Amino acid sequence: MKLEDFGYNDKLEKFRVENNLKDFEVGRVVSEHKERYIVKTEKGELEAEITGNLRFSSNTREDFPAVGDWVALTQYDSGFSLIHKVLPRSSMISRQNVGQAGEKQIIATNIDYALIVQAADRDFNINRLERYLTICNSSKVSPVIVLTKIDLIDELRLSEILEKIKVRINNVPIIAISNKSQDGYDKIKAIIEKAKTYCMLGSSGVGKSTLLNRLSGKTIMQTNTISQSTNKGRHVTSHRQLVILENGGILIDNPGMREVGIADSTGGLEITFDRIFRLSHNCKFKDCTHTNEIGCAVLEALEKGEIEKASYENYLKMEREKTHFESTIAEKRKKDKAFGKRLKDYKKDRNKKKY
Repeated sequence: MKLEDFGYNDKLEKFRVENNLKDFEVGRVVSEHKERYIVKTEKGELEAEITGNLRFSSNTREDFPAVGDWVALTQYDSGFSLIHKVLPRSSMISRQNVGQAGEKQIIATNIDYALIVQAADRDFNINRLERYLTICNSSKVSPVIVLTKIDLIDELRLSEILEKIKVRINNVPIIAISNKSQDGYDKIKAIIEKAKTYCMLGSSGVGKSTLLNRLSGKTIMQTNTISQSTNKGRHVTSHRQLVILENGGILIDNPGMREVGIADSTGGLEITFDRIFRLSHNCKFKDCTHTNEIGCAVLEALEKGEIEKASYENYLKMEREKTHFESTIAEKRKKDKAFGKRLKDYKKDRNKKKY
């Protein structure tokens, strides 16, 4: 296969030439295992690590390669490779890094569309849908909502779910599918284009692995039987991986996410909750928090039933998370700067003592 079949384009090639990377091979990261990477190139798949220079010049984990990245690398006779540079990303889906305050965890890069997968039975949670949408919107990635396991509910319940989504979420395609009857799969296949990259987001057991197998035309991921007590498939995906689909589309599968912390700084919340943001322009105070202020247009609309209380509360919760995350980053940068200054002063004093 050619690099173009994996999503390579003229913009990436121009960067490669302008930055004197023509002597390196170019490939796309298809999986990651504790800083060891599998990179797909025109010659095949290579196992790789990053160079010491790339490691020490990186400011945060965001600067390390991630699944979906294009990288410049050198291959050695042993079959092992070293990654020298990560090429510019067209998009990056990320969340708050669980257990690492003030840091982001990259979910996938260079994504065109995100398939937000939720099971229509017990897993359905519209608040979580809004979280995934905010992540997509802040990453400039086009979302598509995929409802799985519709064969486990009746038509009335499905209609209620679809109506619930449409009331709170605008202008996002919704595709309902059944793995049993394969209803809806023709609609998903219709939106998948050759050399475009798609990413699956969702909790464990919602049917992502089955969806991947169906779209690829072969068994790539093991799928476990559904638990009789919860109607959920048991979690089987343990790492991210990139797969070329039957029709030439590119799909990145992800482990199920229990926590989806908002790390938005580019207007994702504004797009997801566009009704609230439109109303906020009519608030009496510019710095209105929409919680208890006099003359708040959002609270007025809430009292009139023009916006849903659950959606409003979900917005406030994510806004608090975003504010806390941004303040944590600012504090972390302040400490790093102070440490850097102390280190610089220490080296200066030590050099003075030598002379």
